[in-house]
Amino acid sequence: MGLRRKIAFFLGCLGAIGALASNSYAQQSTAATTDAPVKVTVIKGLAGVKDNTQGTLIIGDGSMHFAHEAIKSDLATHSIEDVVTGDDSQRVIRGTLGTLSWFAPYGGSRFLALFRTKLDSVTIKYRDADGGLHGAIFTMPVGQAEVIKKDLLAQGARTTVTEADAKSAAATPDAKEKQ
Repeated sequence: MGLRRKIAFFLGCLGAIGALASNSYAQQSTAATTDAPVKVTVIKGLAGVKDNTQGTLIIGDGSMHFAHEAIKSDLATHSIEDVVTGDDSQRVIRGTLGTLSWFAPYGGSRFLALFRTKLDSVTIKYRDADGGLHGAIFTMPVGQAEVIKKDLLAQGARTTVTEADAKSAAATPDAKEKQ
């Protein structure tokens, strides 16, 4: 392959990465709404739902309802013992292409791993009808986790981390850095 083709291929790859990165940043600016269903991914733990299943989450009438095509799961909010929110990031290039990027020469996979998209997470701890303790982890677009937590708390769920605790925990690392 000639030098011009290699350069054209390289520039094409950079353009595709730039398009993916700009798309992920555009998704972050979506506003949080409480009335509409929220698109979430169940990472692990929801009864009757496979891991990494994408669907919609609706909170209302004293229950949390997750739906994905034929799969439906309802959970009474009064059975939720703890709701914890967090923020995280994930690689923009995932799946087969992300795995194949490990074999890129000259540290190309490490370069591609720098392109990340932000997301929020909600972790719940709940009891089933038999009293068994379970947990579930959901991920969603940025800005949705706090809205879901507030909706769950308004419907009867409980939490061990209040907003004051979260703000003081966020302020603690700053105080250590000043010393």
